[in-house]
Amino acid sequence: MLPKKNVMLGLMFAVVPLFQAGSTVIAADVPAPVAAGTVSAAPAPTPAPVLDAAQLRQRGQILALSCSGCHGTDGKSESIMPSIYGKTTGYIESALLDFKSGARTSTVMGRHAKGYSADEIHLIAEYFGNLSKKKN
Repeated sequence: MLPKKNVMLGLMFAVVPLFQAGSTVIAADVPAPVAAGTVSAAPAPTPAPVLDAAQLRQRGQILALSCSGCHGTDGKSESIMPSIYGKTTGYIESALLDFKSGARTSTVMGRHAKGYSADEIHLIAEYFGNLSKKKN
């Protein structure tokens, strides 16, 4: 009889892949056949959930977290980066959209802004634009 450690080693090499070429496919994985001459309709996209004002503010705050590394969590930069605290929502949104389109030149901001949709840019701008209205 082999020592226990060798038996375990032998079992590790005896494992066979579960899926091989030509293996059986489950029926649920195969699309239903379409009759000749007909067009299959794509499933309707699921509508995005409607968010209330509090949820939109929270989403803006979450999106704004990516800005905090350079501009500070409250928009008050303590480094060479420009502070965005006290800027209006319109100013911030306009600047981000300009960075996104390339109308405003930058080294990093253009790449950041291109990662957001216009709606997300609006939420970020609202978050930072409303910070200065709160008592800090």
